[in-house]
Amino acid sequence: MDETKEPAPSPEKLSHKERRARKRAERKAKQRAKRAEWNKKVRLFPANKKGKHIMPFMSFLRVVLFPIHYFVYPFRLLGNKKVPDGAYIYYGNHYSIWDIFYPAHTTREGIHFLAKQSILESPVLGKWGQRIGAIGAMRDGSDIRTLMEAIRVLKNGEKVSMFPEGTRNKEKGDEFLPFHGGAALMGIKTETPFIPFVICDRPKPFHLTHVVFGEPMELSEYYGRKLSPEDYEEAEEKLKNRLYELRAQYRAKRARKKGGKKEKKEK
Repeated sequence: MDETKEPAPSPEKLSHKERRARKRAERKAKQRAKRAEWNKKVRLFPANKKGKHIMPFMSFLRVVLFPIHYFVYPFRLLGNKKVPDGAYIYYGNHYSIWDIFYPAHTTREGIHFLAKQSILESPVLGKWGQRIGAIGAMRDGSDIRTLMEAIRVLKNGEKVSMFPEGTRNKEKGDEFLPFHGGAALMGIKTETPFIPFVICDRPKPFHLTHVVFGEPMELSEYYGRKLSPEDYEEAEEKLKNRLYELRAQYRAKRARKKGGKKEKKEK
């Protein structure tokens, strides 16, 4: 027996309230489609006379939101706290929506953040994302367009920041979430160095968080070669391991300091 869908009721048969609800839904759908279309082509920012790629709206957000962030989630940046101008890929773990501010504290240039496409389709954040050149990404990391747009940004000499875990880590323990691929391909294809950073403590309101930035890291051993999927997996593993190394070095240094203080008290 063939199953047929019942036709949608004609506008004449709908009540006034139902017609208003339908129009509202249609209007929202058009707005979402428009925002999605905006974010298919990421906005590029040309270098100024000093060679810096400045995003005016991001500079404004720094002035307004940095003090709020620091007051609610105090932090201390350690390691490579000043990143040179030019193309770099920030690569770090992810706990909170506020994590995007840590890379922004290391440079006065603009940064193109990879963000979930669903966020860029929201009314407010979608417009903000367009103004700072955010790059929409599918949650499963399968969007080729994301990689192509990120490569286009890097070739323009601009910075990209990504959280390879793909979403905020809400799990207990020290393990990162499974990392999505793509970062190594970006860096190798454009020969762009990475700035690895690790948020060493889960941010909590009014508790100090330490964030360690590593020295620029290049995957130069893969440049100019025809690479297999296994080569890219190997490169991705090197990036992930670097985050674990930075955190282990930070914890070892902190343990030595605590041990030194304990010895002084005992004396």
